[in-house]
Amino acid sequence: MDETERTSRAHDLDVTVWVGKHGIESVVDELNDQLADNDLVKVKFLRAARAGTETDTLAETLADEVNASLHGVRGHTAVFYR
Repeated sequence: MDETERTSRAHDLDVTVWVGKHGIESVVDELNDQLADNDLVKVKFLRAARAGTETDTLAETLADEVNASLHGVRGHTAVFYR
């Protein structure tokens, strides 16, 4: 899938993973499972997860944890793909 197609598809995706007060570690397995089944997964970083940390930084860390690529971050939502 090329960048243009990925951007178009990402726009219409619903959030299916939420990172909350338990942090990134609590969603690694779920995100791995979803990435195994889907080309793109949209993740929302709730206020409790951010705790003063930039969403971009959290998204990059999560991408590293699940060995995925980060398509982009908009607001407090990120899209991941493999």
